[in-house]
Amino acid sequence: MKYIYLFCVVLFYSLFGSFPLWGQQLPDSTLASIGDYLTRMAREEVRMGRIRIDSASVSEKKRRISLFANENCSYYPFRQESVARIYEEVKALLPETYDRYKFTLYTDGKPIEELIPGSRKDRFTNRADRPLVTRVSRPFPIESGLDGRHIALWQSHGYYFEQKLTRWEWQRARLFQTVEDLYTQSYVLPYLVPMLENAGANVLLPRERDIQSVEVIVDNDGDHAQAYYSEQNGKEHWESGNDTGFGYFKSFYVEDDNPFRDGTFRMVKSIKKGEESVAEWRPNLPDAGEYAVYVSYKTLPNSTEDALYTVYHRGGKSEFRINQTMGGGTWIYLGHFQFDRGQSDAAKVTLSNRSVRSNRIVTSDAVKIGGGYGNIARKLKAGKHPGVDYEYEVSGYPRFTEAARYWLQWAGFPDSIYNFSDGENDYRDDYLCRGVWVNYLAGGSTVLPDEPGLNIPIDLSFGFHSDAGTTNNDSIIGTLGIFFTGGGNRPDTFREKVSRYVSRDLNDWVQTQIVDDIRACFEPKWSRRGMWNKSYFEAATPKVPAMLLELLSHQNLADMRYGLDPRFRFVVSRAIYKGMLRFLASQYRQTYVVQPLPVDHLDLRFVGDNEVELRWQPVSDSLEPTAEPERYVVYTRIGDGGFDQGQVVSVPSFRMHQEKGEIYSYRVTAVNRGGESFPSETLSACRVSGEKGVVLVVNGFDRISGPADFVSADGTLGGFLDRDDHGVPDRKDISFIGSQYEFRRSVPWMDDDAAGFGACHADYETQVIAGNSFDYPALHGASIVAAGYSFVSTSNEAVMDGMSDLKAYPLVDLILGKQREVRIGRGVFAPQFKTFPKCLQEKIADYCSKGGNIFVSGAFVATDLWENPNATDEDRTFAKEVLKYSWRTDRAAVRGEVKSVKTPFDVLTGRYRFVHELNDTCYVVESPDALEPVGKDCYTVFRYTENNLSAGVAYRGDYRSCVLGFPFETIETGSQRNELMTKILRFMFGE
Repeated sequence: MKYIYLFCVVLFYSLFGSFPLWGQQLPDSTLASIGDYLTRMAREEVRMGRIRIDSASVSEKKRRISLFANENCSYYPFRQESVARIYEEVKALLPETYDRYKFTLYTDGKPIEELIPGSRKDRFTNRADRPLVTRVSRPFPIESGLDGRHIALWQSHGYYFEQKLTRWEWQRARLFQTVEDLYTQSYVLPYLVPMLENAGANVLLPRERDIQSVEVIVDNDGDHAQAYYSEQNGKEHWESGNDTGFGYFKSFYVEDDNPFRDGTFRMVKSIKKGEESVAEWRPNLPDAGEYAVYVSYKTLPNSTEDALYTVYHRGGKSEFRINQTMGGGTWIYLGHFQFDRGQSDAAKVTLSNRSVRSNRIVTSDAVKIGGGYGNIARKLKAGKHPGVDYEYEVSGYPRFTEAARYWLQWAGFPDSIYNFSDGENDYRDDYLCRGVWVNYLAGGSTVLPDEPGLNIPIDLSFGFHSDAGTTNNDSIIGTLGIFFTGGGNRPDTFREKVSRYVSRDLNDWVQTQIVDDIRACFEPKWSRRGMWNKSYFEAATPKVPAMLLELLSHQNLADMRYGLDPRFRFVVSRAIYKGMLRFLASQYRQTYVVQPLPVDHLDLRFVGDNEVELRWQPVSDSLEPTAEPERYVVYTRIGDGGFDQGQVVSVPSFRMHQEKGEIYSYRVTAVNRGGESFPSETLSACRVSGEKGVVLVVNGFDRISGPADFVSADGTLGGFLDRDDHGVPDRKDISFIGSQYEFRRSVPWMDDDAAGFGACHADYETQVIAGNSFDYPALHGASIVAAGYSFVSTSNEAVMDGMSDLKAYPLVDLILGKQREVRIGRGVFAPQFKTFPKCLQEKIADYCSKGGNIFVSGAFVATDLWENPNATDEDRTFAKEVLKYSWRTDRAAVRGEVKSVKTPFDVLTGRYRFVHELNDTCYVVESPDALEPVGKDCYTVFRYTENNLSAGVAYRGDYRSCVLGFPFETIETGSQRNELMTKILRFMFGE
């Protein structure tokens, strides 16, 4: 026994350089005071338990004290300044006897100064010369972003087959209009992945990323794939490969079926000079629209590093160089593109053998376009229920909703990556497969050279979840981060003995950024939870720096009052991107620049007869000083085509020649050395020959927000009331599954089928919901042009700040859509999106006083000025005296149909239908306004057919106005929009 005792003493000395002081100890009161101080200090930032000093050691010989704090201390985000402050304050708490002693505070096995992110000397980097995909067509370089980096990430769970119940189901309960399996997608797909890609990264996902319900595959083997594959031989000739490739010969796949072992592939030698050889895939698409494009190929020992793929789409063509030495035998994503219906030159993919090196091998296989529906079939394993012969079932759901386990099978990964239970437990296989997938991606690369895999040098992995717990009150659960530094049977280092503590750096950068940005933008009391160093499979399995994020609690109302808002999702996603950027910059010892925010204040005007000028203003990021624009890219669309590859400009303005009769549309991004911003809203213009006049279209609809929410006065009820206001998705919502029906807090969760408080319906869980497209001037403009008028467009900010002069136009068409003033969460910061801000009221009043005519349409044009608690008497006076209407009621109709009534303005006639149900093409109008005419010469011109409430008013006096209580752009058909716009213009211009 004494030898064990001596061994422990020697081990302690070897670890900490001193022996514990048994004869003399720091007083318990001192240790308690230090713990109390650390607890107070840490709780200013982190919601956590008490910090205790579990033990202390004193070396009189070295005059050094070592203090060992419990795990809670490690949850704090240490920085140089805070470490210095901690040491100063703790030293003051030590007895005077130890004034000249140095001391070190340990937690989680490390001195706290070693837990400062970026302070480590060892770094996790890859040494790959070329990335997997290089976007050749990008019109600007990225020098201080994520160019050349490879990031593996996933968005929690997914629809799966539950063998115990012999059914497909979600892995989490349906709560607060969503389910975690889809909810985290609403960050990852529309925001986080594009941000990372805009910074230059290659992002890999173990789930389908395309929400398009159509999937078309073109392959040389044909069968279920379209056989519109062709080859052109040049100097070198295409020939068959000597191994398997993708083949689409089954309508569904079972057990260990692998489509990438069912077919063949083609190959040709690369050339530097001479006539090139080209492979072409030309799909026959059932509908025009946006589709993701994936390619597949075979990686061979002498594969080329720069296979040239070209995607032809409605906006032109986009070129990519693919490093075929990695990633062979699976689907490799290139991007999303707008394609025409059917077969056309604006919907094809080509592969050339032209390269910087000759005599390498270029391989071609299948091309996948779109996401489609799941085709992995499951059933209860034979023998579980003797005498019952179960049939295979596919999910019947879009592929993007399904769990990673099924995508990995469709994407050709070995069944050893996703089938750990021999087909008996898909739930377990799904959460186990994600970390193993990361290692298989990296296997054979410089970051994991001794393991099999796809040779892709993954820099980090990231699991995004929202299952952080729940409360019975209105407190926020907040953000938790999980990493793992080794232990048990897992090593404590990565390749080349890089410490797994670099994963803590990743966790710290990302979690700190998330919490700081949420507190700055939405909720100063947002909870920061711990940084857990625990062996969660998704954090412990990847052999690259890894983080498992629990952003918030989707079960908790206080969290979800923020979490259902797209503004929150954007800021959080940007924070994650920034945290990853900082982490990778620290690993590579590089400076970083954050990509800019989208520009605003867009204004488009005619300059002469056939030219337009587009102007805008950059937006500074108050949270990030490096995110300043250096240049801009202007993207152009002609007619119903797609946006082109863009033109780089150095100043915030752009001139363009336009052909008469064509509608031209423009959007702008800001760029800097860190990457490219998200696009601005879209403005449009058209000059017609023999124009009857020019209309200025003002886009005043810039709202994106979550649904209406409430908490009862006694706190017993709460939730979301989307029947009153569904909110406005940002372009599209892929996480809404149905309306909440259980509002009683007292109803407990019993199981996922009886979810209790927050439970919601499931009638929309396979449908994508349309939101604000930020592209309505073109739609209004098409109807204006059909009536024989020209139009230009501008933003509401440009009008209010004087960039656009209303008085230069005889008629203004003000788009208000579902604009209304809304808060986010508990409303700490000022609400946004008022229909008529004071400055806009003044501009309109001045315009009308000088004879200007105005057409306004929107769902909340009256409600926002009457039923808004922030509305003023001046707001209502403006509506009554300038626009000549008053509020009657909101929620005026549910059927979405209006009819004209007899008035002195006989031209305003007809019957029209507007969108009143959720769908994937146009945002819903669930609560249109009923308006009443005010004053002489103002009349109701339309009524809702179901109740005869007034749906629109028109005024003819010193100027003319028409105000509709439903948005013009939601009228269901183009022919009806053209008819109504023509009549409004005839009324306005006195035709």
